[in-house]
Amino acid sequence: MTATTSRPRSRSLALGVLATGMLMTILDGSIVTVAMPAIQSDLGFTPAGLSWVVNAYLIAFGSLLLLAGRLGDLMGRRRMFLAGTGVFTAASLLAGVATSPGVLIAARFLQGVGSAMASAVSLGILVTLFTEPRERAKAIAVFSFTGAAGASIGQVLGGILTDALTWNWIFFINLPIGAATLLVALRALPGDRGPGLRAGGGVDLLGAPLVTAGLMTGIYAVVKIEEYGAGSAHTLGLGALSLALLAGFVLRQARTANPLMPLRIFRSRSVSGANLVQMLMVAALFSFQILVALHLQKVLGYGAAATGLAMLPAAVVIGAVSLGVSARLNARFGERAVLLTGLALLVAMLGLLTRVPVHASYVTDLLPVMLLAAGFGLALPALTSLGMSGAKEEDAGLASGLFNTTQQIGMALGIAVLSTLAAARTESLTEAGRPAAEALTSGYHLAFGVGAGLLVAAFVVALTVLRQPKHDGKAPQNQNQNQRVAAPVA
Repeated sequence: MTATTSRPRSRSLALGVLATGMLMTILDGSIVTVAMPAIQSDLGFTPAGLSWVVNAYLIAFGSLLLLAGRLGDLMGRRRMFLAGTGVFTAASLLAGVATSPGVLIAARFLQGVGSAMASAVSLGILVTLFTEPRERAKAIAVFSFTGAAGASIGQVLGGILTDALTWNWIFFINLPIGAATLLVALRALPGDRGPGLRAGGGVDLLGAPLVTAGLMTGIYAVVKIEEYGAGSAHTLGLGALSLALLAGFVLRQARTANPLMPLRIFRSRSVSGANLVQMLMVAALFSFQILVALHLQKVLGYGAAATGLAMLPAAVVIGAVSLGVSARLNARFGERAVLLTGLALLVAMLGLLTRVPVHASYVTDLLPVMLLAAGFGLALPALTSLGMSGAKEEDAGLASGLFNTTQQIGMALGIAVLSTLAAARTESLTEAGRPAAEALTSGYHLAFGVGAGLLVAAFVVALTVLRQPKHDGKAPQNQNQNQRVAAPVA
């Protein structure tokens, strides 16, 4: 990618644009959860059909990130971000005016496509803008905050909008944000030139459908585990098909002269290890983001808005840690040490949740859990820095897309595995005659325990695989070489 020097003010504005784009994506993934009952009632969704309000977005988003990231490297990351934000904003309008289940599901799929296009290149743009280690750490802390706290903010906002207005406004709110993001991005984001679609012999036209179909099939199989069962012919058959498609994609990448995903990226311990840690961590933390909200509503009787407000302390501490101290801690102690500390706090958080009683007190039983969520504010910025540190500049979009892809796979696995375990335990206890609240709580306890185990596994991987990047936190000696970032283009 060709580039020139960018002014600090322009870089700060560009960071704001990227963070806002990420916030829209994260909010959209969580804001829908608290509005699901209202959507079902208004549009006449069946219980099985309602799940597609989430699944349609998740499948499109998770399966297209890798492709979008590589296309951004080839065609220009700014162009991909702008196109993705435009698609997402238009799809939000369609979702808001939907009057039937089919239209809403189609709109959610298009939202996932737009989110994948914009999100896949965001980190790639960021790491080429901020090349000095301390500045990059601060920028990643801001960017990570939007991802870490956005989910909790989405639940608060979704509850308030649904209760005060209608569910349609959870989509309409994206319109002014998306329009403003596009207008500012046109001037603030660096103008970059990729080598073009014909670089190295053209786009890998066989690899692209292989990886997209493989990821889409796999994510679909995972999100339907709760309906069909893990050992069903449906799950096993689609799982085998997904593995075959992805194996074919890997073989294709190893042999073709112009791979969509150069396998050299996995030679970096930082890239491989960080993506594995993220997958485990995100899968585990699904139990916090979703199952705690369900416990508040189904067991303790909280409403939508009250549930969002109850989760707000987690968003506050995550934001305070991400923005206030994570960059300084990373600079002083190193990303690896900060990541391990964050994971340890998260293990403690889920450990406490395994002991939450049926008649829990918010102040004594749940508020300490919310405060321990600060571990996510430590872990995610450090993990993002480690995951992007091993990628070359020409692979920044691909590394960004890969990092987001493993996040979505982890989320899908968390939804499928932990919710299935919780539901099975609850059903077993209900059939045995236990009270509904007690059966639900026991099911959640099981999911929290398994989630804690996944976090322990993530801790072990981080301890044994990841290595601290070799920098001392000072500006590189060759400033001209390390500040080759693109100037804003009107």
